Amino acid sequence: MSSPQMIEQTVDHLFRHESGRMVSVLSKLLGLQNIETAQDMVQDALVQAMNTWSYKGLPDNPSAWLYRVAKNKAIDYLRRERKFKEISPKYGYLLQSEYTLTPTVNNFFKEDEIQDSQLRMIFACCHPSIAEESQIAMALKILCGLSTGEIAKAFLTSEDTIAKRIYRAKEKFRTEDIELELPPLHELPKRLDGVLHSLYLLFNEGYNSSHPDYLIREELCEEAIRLAFLLIQNGITDQPRTKALLALMCFQASRLRARLDDKGSIILLKHQDRTKWYQPLINKALFFLEKAVEYPSETSTYHVEAAIAALHASAPSFEETDWKAIYFLYQSLYRLNQTPVVALNKAIAAAYAIDKETALAQLLTIKNLDHYYLYHTSIGEMNYELGNREEARKYFEKALSLTTSKQERELLQTKLNKCG
Repeated sequence: MSSPQMIEQTVDHLFRHESGRMVSVLSKLLGLQNIETAQDMVQDALVQAMNTWSYKGLPDNPSAWLYRVAKNKAIDYLRRERKFKEISPKYGYLLQSEYTLTPTVNNFFKEDEIQDSQLRMIFACCHPSIAEESQIAMALKILCGLSTGEIAKAFLTSEDTIAKRIYRAKEKFRTEDIELELPPLHELPKRLDGVLHSLYLLFNEGYNSSHPDYLIREELCEEAIRLAFLLIQNGITDQPRTKALLALMCFQASRLRARLDDKGSIILLKHQDRTKWYQPLINKALFFLEKAVEYPSETSTYHVEAAIAALHASAPSFEETDWKAIYFLYQSLYRLNQTPVVALNKAIAAAYAIDKETALAQLLTIKNLDHYYLYHTSIGEMNYELGNREEARKYFEKALSLTTSKQERELLQTKLNKCG
């Protein structure tokens, strides 16, 4: 008999990996205006899985079991409602006959149809009639299974704000008659930018999670990489910046196993065992980056960030890293994307490319990061390195008050103890 913990972990894994796929294909079948019905079906299937597996144990193929339940729920819904043309005008004539209903639904759940549905859903979430911040929140919620709290952390905003953004996006689905279709070529660049930004935020949530107990959530990183790979497999969305983002995520993911020690405590970049960096993933990243720069006319922020990550991946040690090149790239990145977080990373690079005094001076000029624990941590670190222990303590204490992560709090407490 499977343990309750194993069942809970399996259901959580399936929710992360399969819910977006199932919601997408069910929405293609039922129409985007019925997306909440599709979400309810998936949620019901997951609850049924939890209840059934608790006393029967895990099936041989939990994913196939879940898809079968979701398909049956869709068939039951269509039979019950009997509004075939209203629910699915495109496929209504196939759904109203018992002879064709089940085979038609089964066809929607074939692997190539599922992938196509996901691709369409990505672009539906990023429709131009939906505000950009709502686009990204919707994509993260539907396709990737992030909670409202996780999305709020990614946006550095409140859960209530994110809930309102998702509600407004769903209202647009209902009122604007948005369909699950790939965009025409003239709309592609802007629509693709929203999609890529959503995947970027998703990966970052996995790489440095808002969850209080788990600093790293590998399944979210894997999901972001999977969706990005889905994009480069399609001729329309296989763009240089798509490859650049995929390269960046592969570079970052290659270091995941080296970021925590056996006790789950944070290992900073300068102390990481680089033999634990996963070389096959680095090789993939280099391959995608090489493909991304074949078109010099396009240089996105993802190109620059991937180039920075490549310099870290190729350095034999922290001390031998080409920090001057990294600082130069951060300057280029800041010209493309003048956000406080980019300014923060540029200032940190300055500490090693120039000196700590320059880095501290740059940090103190950054605005709108007072609520961000890494900003105060960085200022505290520079003050500590410069011998200003009391000033360092003040900033470490402020950072400690701004994070709920157990691992981050442990690291900050260690820094505080060193201040005396």
